[in-house]
Amino acid sequence: MSKYRDRLPQVSDKLFITDGGLETTLIFHHGYDLPAFAAFDILRRAEGYQVLRDYFVSYVQMARKNGLGFILESPTWRASRDWGRQIGYDSKALREMNRQSIDLLSDIRSRYETDQTPVVISGCIGPRGDGYAVSEKMTAGEAERYHREQIDTLSRTDADLVTAYTINYTEEAIGITRAALSVTMPVVIGFTVETDGRLPSGQPLGEAITAVDQATDGGPAYYMINCAHPTHFEHAFAVDESWVKRIRAVRANASTQSHAELDVAEELDAGDPADLSQRYAQLHKVLPHLTIFGGCCGTDQRHVEAICRSVTLH
Repeated sequence: MSKYRDRLPQVSDKLFITDGGLETTLIFHHGYDLPAFAAFDILRRAEGYQVLRDYFVSYVQMARKNGLGFILESPTWRASRDWGRQIGYDSKALREMNRQSIDLLSDIRSRYETDQTPVVISGCIGPRGDGYAVSEKMTAGEAERYHREQIDTLSRTDADLVTAYTINYTEEAIGITRAALSVTMPVVIGFTVETDGRLPSGQPLGEAITAVDQATDGGPAYYMINCAHPTHFEHAFAVDESWVKRIRAVRANASTQSHAELDVAEELDAGDPADLSQRYAQLHKVLPHLTIFGGCCGTDQRHVEAICRSVTLH
């Protein structure tokens, strides 16, 4: 049974962290070959289950050490119909992998949550297409029908909310939001941006957030920026407009490279953890409503630990 679905603790003044770049950690630090970048696939094997468990527990312990809340994000970014079929999963198998992913996180929460470190479970969903580029756009209705399959499965687990990562155009974000609301599931929309601070669709970030809110009556619990370096989007926040306060979470890349450059990179660019953490601290100073901090591609424990120190000491 979900614990926080009706009262998400991260929409308060308390600071929360998340993990770093799960997929890049599994590939570059653990040597996994993830088909279609699908982290959930390693749950099929006992050693993969243990690697995921150890990975998440290490971050929860970091949150406890720093007196912060923690959001456990399921490894299900690719566990939707089209991506699943690419690597041999039918609908029944995908439902089971989504459930197993949340069961793993639920067990971790039961063992490591404390009063000072509330642990929220989020069902992670990703775009139907490429997160870095807009290839074929869906209508909002098509996106709602597509994503409802995975969201409906997650709504029947202990997940407290669903979080959509690397969404790059508004129609898909609207569809995801409507699908979540139809099953009374809190939803977070994570937009990714290019080096100019605009979505890959070319739309300014503020326009995208405003469009989703208008189409869904303010449906998302909050918004997140992920899979981009702070230098790509920090300038976009330098405006006194209402949409900026709808952003509560940042999960940035370690690298300053563009999506196009990262897409063809053969080596991991881990960036500069100290510089990244200071940029987070500056964002939090300018935008005190930011309460959730973590990493995305290329980040690991070093980055998130540095971020913990910076946002709590600035």
